[in-house]
Amino acid sequence: MKPLSAIALLVAAALAGAAQAKEWKTIRIGLEAAYKPFTYKTPDGQLAGFDVDIARALCGQLAAQCSFVEQDWDGIITGLNANKFDAIVSSMDITEQRRRAVDFTDKYYKVPSRLIAGNAAGLDGSPGSLKGRRIGVLRGSSEERYARGVYAKAGATVSAYGSQNDAFLDLKAGRLDATLVNTVVGQNDFLKLAEGRAFRFVGPQVDDIAYFGPGAGIAVRKSDPELRDRLNEAIRAIRANGSYQAIARKYFDFDIYGK
Repeated sequence: MKPLSAIALLVAAALAGAAQAKEWKTIRIGLEAAYKPFTYKTPDGQLAGFDVDIARALCGQLAAQCSFVEQDWDGIITGLNANKFDAIVSSMDITEQRRRAVDFTDKYYKVPSRLIAGNAAGLDGSPGSLKGRRIGVLRGSSEERYARGVYAKAGATVSAYGSQNDAFLDLKAGRLDATLVNTVVGQNDFLKLAEGRAFRFVGPQVDDIAYFGPGAGIAVRKSDPELRDRLNEAIRAIRANGSYQAIARKYFDFDIYGK
């Protein structure tokens, strides 16, 4: 048995280490780099996008060092709770289902989703028009939950993909009739490219709060409320000092923050 003094020293050291870990001098940011213009890779392999710039601005506001950890979307919450990173800054909608597993900051942006289909597909975007059609979505996304909760009940077949780019590829190849996607991603990563010329948005914008929540927030572990609170303070600060708006203007010609 160890002497009491040795045990006390070990406990003190452990407590000191835990306290130091919560100073948040470095914040590990989890993201999936396949969601342009929010998160993507430049031709030379560098991470870029609105989410990346926002994460760096928040870390700067907190006098913390950002490090980025790439993670496939369908395992990103699991990775957070397994301590692979400290926060998810990757366009994650704040939903009640996700709140069961993680905590969220306030929103840092909000845009709707919408269906993309071929110009000659004959779809009007209503659930009834999708009966018997194949709809692609990003696995684990709010779009997947909506498609399964609304389109599948109307008779559509919903297929989930590991990345939105894979859904675009199948749409172009005719293996899908439509894909439900964030409107900014759909426009920037598909419709404005050569391969998207035979496609268009169809139907109304989709932003049902029951499926999509109030907007995109930063996810943290439930055991880290102090990090959530500090990130909320930083979000308010960069919106107040103009840093947020300067970043947004690099990528968007409209108010990405939303109402």
